[in-house]
Amino acid sequence: MGGKGSKAGKKKNPAELTEQEIQLLLNNTNFTREEITKWHEGFIKDCPKGQLNKKQFIEAYQAFYPQGKADKFCSHVFKVFDSDNSGQIDFTEFLIAISVTAQGDAKKKISMAFKMYDVDKNGKVDKKEMEKIIEAIYDLLGEEQRKGENSPSERVKTIMSKLDKDQNGYLSEDEFVSGCLEDSVLRSMLAPNA
Repeated sequence: MGGKGSKAGKKKNPAELTEQEIQLLLNNTNFTREEITKWHEGFIKDCPKGQLNKKQFIEAYQAFYPQGKADKFCSHVFKVFDSDNSGQIDFTEFLIAISVTAQGDAKKKISMAFKMYDVDKNGKVDKKEMEKIIEAIYDLLGEEQRKGENSPSERVKTIMSKLDKDQNGYLSEDEFVSGCLEDSVLRSMLAPNA
């Protein structure tokens, strides 16, 4: 019965945008169907194969943050979204990454930042991991003020003293997200338009 038409082995052309992918993007981003299609056209112009490597990703991303130095931040973002570690991300992954970091709500941005901080993927972030990401966020936003209480290590201290409720030197994702939302400085950096 119906064996022929539905070959599971047949991979779709990565350069095509399927209805399923459009639905996924409509659910996970704030883009409209029209915007998604427009983005896709541009994406395929730059990446006819439908895959973006890290260097291309950084270049595309810099268009959003011309004032910042996006490389460090992008390497993190790239790692998070290249979930199969192929060294490439496809259009859907790309647009979700752009959406979450450029226009997502603060909470989504912060949980994504958490996944970026959590370099060893153990579901917790420590001071070291947090300092790295705050530096990357500063780079991205072109934030030059890094002295005194605005230095990454001081920000981390402030966050930890507020958030590390059980004083174990780590933050879980929930602690981290709710704490950043309470920290006005950080919230305004991560979600300037929220």
